Amino acid sequence: MNPASADPAAVVQAQLDAYNAHDVEALLAAYAEDAQQFEHPARLLATGSDQLRARYTARFQDPRLRAVLVKRMVAGSVVVDQEEMTCTFPEGPGRLGLIAIYEVREGRIAQAWFIFGTKTLEPKS
Repeated sequence: MNPASADPAAVVQAQLDAYNAHDVEALLAAYAEDAQQFEHPARLLATGSDQLRARYTARFQDPRLRAVLVKRMVAGSVVVDQEEMTCTFPEGPGRLGLIAIYEVREGRIAQAWFIFGTKTLEPKS
């Protein structure tokens, strides 16, 4: 994707596709070198490519990890996604609803904030 011509929704979709493919390099290509991620409003989760790489390399070890887009809104350079994530929690497999807010600058995600919803565990068989 050419960053100069990429619209914010396309950049965010590219990172979501990379996330679901567990492709760290493609995911990092969607983020600025000095990007920051926060648990909304201000708890820093990762800053810069090295921390993002470590964060996602660890997360991608979970073969169940996947995010499904429920709804997307775009306002200028800001993209807000409502997602449902499937993963394996320490207590077992389940789902987590979340809101992701991405600020895109110069064709790459500069900052992202995550609001985590309710965790739902799958019934034990």
